Amino acid sequence: MATPAEVSHLLQRNGNRIEERMAAACYRAGRSRSEVTVVAISKYVDVATTKLLFEAGQHDLGESRPQVIWEKVAAIPEARWHLVGHLQRNKVARTLPLVSLIHSVDSFRLLQAINEEAAKLNKVQEILLELHLTDEETKSGFSSEEWPQLPSHVAGLNHIKVTGLMGMAALEGTPDEARQTFARLRELRDQWQPLLASPHQLHHLSMGMTGDFELAILEGATIVRIGSAFFEGILPGK
Repeated sequence: MATPAEVSHLLQRNGNRIEERMAAACYRAGRSRSEVTVVAISKYVDVATTKLLFEAGQHDLGESRPQVIWEKVAAIPEARWHLVGHLQRNKVARTLPLVSLIHSVDSFRLLQAINEEAAKLNKVQEILLELHLTDEETKSGFSSEEWPQLPSHVAGLNHIKVTGLMGMAALEGTPDEARQTFARLRELRDQWQPLLASPHQLHHLSMGMTGDFELAILEGATIVRIGSAFFEGILPGK
């Protein structure tokens, strides 16, 4: 069992390696490193290790399950928390006060629920629209049949602010297929931007994870969601 000091050292080492990959990918893409935010996905580890991750410099933290965010925010309130997994409507009320950005808004009913709860809190909740871009049935997101309705639907919601789109490449796809998926998300963002009135601004593309974030950066990602790469040498199999 590694000591907290050893875990901190490994987190710093892994963070530096990720930063080197980030910088190289941005250079290849002709982009500034400051254009891309890393969200460190802490779902693999407990509260104590997540706190060490924050202390190692990862101030944007992401979780897949709302109930884990509830637990970890109490211990690390200073972090900017991102929900990147499915949000059930019965968990909206408890989650909204805690998160900076919800990446994974994947249905019209969830949009409505977030808008209604945000109104009760007298806040405007920033969200991303998650799009289903592959043939994988296990993936969440608005289907291509629903896409045409999205610009007009969000126009009537006054307590959300759509700040971009989220998408995932196929788990078993090739690098070329992943890059095509990311390019498709960027193209949709560019098509929809003129259709959305203020305050909505589609400046974010949340795409790319440990195995493919360099490809996502080449296609315009502004947020990459990196988990397992932070925990090499800390967790078995990571």
